[in-house]
Formats: sequence, structure tokens, C-alpha cells
Amino acid sequence: NITTMSSLPHALEIDPESSLQFTITRDPATDGSDGSSRCTMTLRHPGHTKGYLAFKVKTTQPRRYLVRPNQGIVAPNSSETVSILLVDKDRQVLYSTYERLGQSALDHSKDKFLVQSCAVSDDFSAKFQNEPRMGGEGGQYKKELVEELTAMWNKASSDSNLPVYNKKLHVRHVVDTGANAAAIKGANGAAASSSLPASFQEGVDKRNNADKMSPEQLTDEVASLRRKYDELVAFSVNLTAERDILNNTLEQTKRDLNREMATRTALEKQGLKVGSRSQDSRSNKSSGGVSAKTLLIVVFVACLSAIRATNSGSLDVLGSVPVIGGMLGFDSSPTEEKIARVVLSDEL
Repeated sequence: NITTMSSLPHALEIDPESSLQFTITRDPATDGSDGSSRCTMTLRHPGHTKGYLAFKVKTTQPRRYLVRPNQGIVAPNSSETVSILLVDKDRQVLYSTYERLGQSALDHSKDKFLVQSCAVSDDFSAKFQNEPRMGGEGGQYKKELVEELTAMWNKASSDSNLPVYNKKLHVRHVVDTGANAAAIKGANGAAASSSLPASFQEGVDKRNNADKMSPEQLTDEVASLRRKYDELVAFSVNLTAERDILNNTLEQTKRDLNREMATRTALEKQGLKVGSRSQDSRSNKSSGGVSAKTLLIVVFVACLSAIRATNSGSLDVLGSVPVIGGMLGFDSSPTEEKIARVVLSDEL
């Protein structure tokens, strides 16, 4: 069960309670730090139970923040300090955003952290007691214990009967303008200023000289800023219009491509139907006609029958036919022997 009541025995007290603030400077190394932007979070066991409590820290931006340790256990009435480091690459990106748009652009960060805690058994917590940690207090446990903690949390996320306390914390990014001014006005201020981009240096000079400007100069400066703002708005509008044109062109191209593919598919299907019909017609013609082989057999049989009929004298009757008898070579004038045979047959 996921609960949000801090009074429960498996809940850790978290400081700060609602948000984590990262202070961003242009050059963190100039303020005596290690050149990074970080914050700390304290997790305290309130002592409502005699058992140990396990914790796990998650974030919506795991590549932007380094959390050490990101999981562990806390003994009753003791605390654990978690260090959260903002990656330098993202720090530079955030500072560039501040330069272009101001602090208001950083005040709506969607980055969040989630701190989870739950009770663990005595056998499980005994494995972590008196175990040395890499880097001393606040460091990571050895690999075997880290794997056991990960497995325990995987089981806890799938076990609905294990109560887990969840606490969300928002993130705030704040630019320390005082540290930037001190860095510029310091002993190395001249060298630092010479390495600034021209546009940034010009803006710094104008802000420093704003108190010395006359009302007319301030009016001119405001008008100049308004013109720049109008140019930026016009550029954004043109960019949006070009994007819409490209999107419309892309959609039209997709529709044309789909139409072409549908037409091609229909033609291919139509071609297959015509081919099958032509094959059927050819097969019908071949089945309805007489093949050459059959014709040769018929002629051969007819020749054999004619030869047999000639030998038996069965074809003599064709000789009496005027035209056919001549064509077949029969003598059309009846002989005396033939006439006698006919008369004799009549008498009989």
C-alpha cells in the first residue's frame, strides 16, 4: 500500500520537506567551491519503531543528477545524508537559459525527486550493520549489499501488502547573481570580463551604468529593447509559419504516396485477373479444337479402311457414280461381264 502519512512507523523524516534548491553560478570555482552545483538531503529515522528502515531515492531526470547514496538503510534515531550533484553540462545549459530568458524561465522546473521508505526485517538489516562503506559515511555499500537492496525494492514494488512511504520533492534552480558580480569585480575581474561573450559583456555594462543614465538614455534603451523584442517575436512567428508549411507539405506527400501505392496495388491485382482469364480462354480453345495428332490418326485409319474396301471389291459401286467414279479411276462404261452379272442377279 502506498501511503503519504509521515506519522506512520515506516516513514522517514525528510529535510528539506518539500523542495530541493540548486544554486547555479556562472563559474562555481570562483566562490571557493569544487566547481559543482549540489544540495544535500537528510533522512532521519524518527524512532517510532525499533526496526531499521530502508530508503530509495528516485528522480525524473536520472542523467541530470547524481545521487549518493541512492538507497540504503537507517537505524532507529539516526540519520542518513544524501548528496545530490547537478551535472556540469546541465548546469551550463540552465545558466544559458537564465542569460537569455531570466530567472522566471527556471522557476517552472518539472524535475522531481521521490523518496521511498519501508520497514525491513532484522535478518536483512543485520547484513548492513558494521559494514564498511566506500568513501566512508554516506558512501555506497559493497556490491553484494547493493544488489540485495535492489532486489528488496523490486519485491516491495510488486508486493501490495508491504507498506511503502512515498514523499515527492520539487526542484528549484536559483542563479546566484551576487556570486557572479563578485567574480567579475574580484582580483581576476578584468580577465574574466575579457573572456565573456560580447553580447553578455555589453548587457553587464549597461546594467552597471543604468544608474548613471539620463531619462532620455533610459527611454532610448527601452525602445531598443522593445525593437529587439519585436524582432524576436517576428522571427518566432516566421519560424512557426515555416514549420506549419513543412508539416503540411509532409502530410500532402504522405497522402500522395499512399494514393500511388493504392493505385499500383489495384493495377497489379487487375493484371493478375486478366492473365488468369486469358489462360482460361486458351485452355478452353485447346480443349474444344482437334489436335494434329488426332487428325493424323483419323486420316491413317481412313486410309487403312479404303485399302481394305478396295481389296474386297466393296468400292466398285462407286464406279457407277458419274463424277466420283471418274475421280477414283473406275471405268464408267459397264462391261458385258458386269451387265450379265446384273441381269443374273435380277433374275434370281
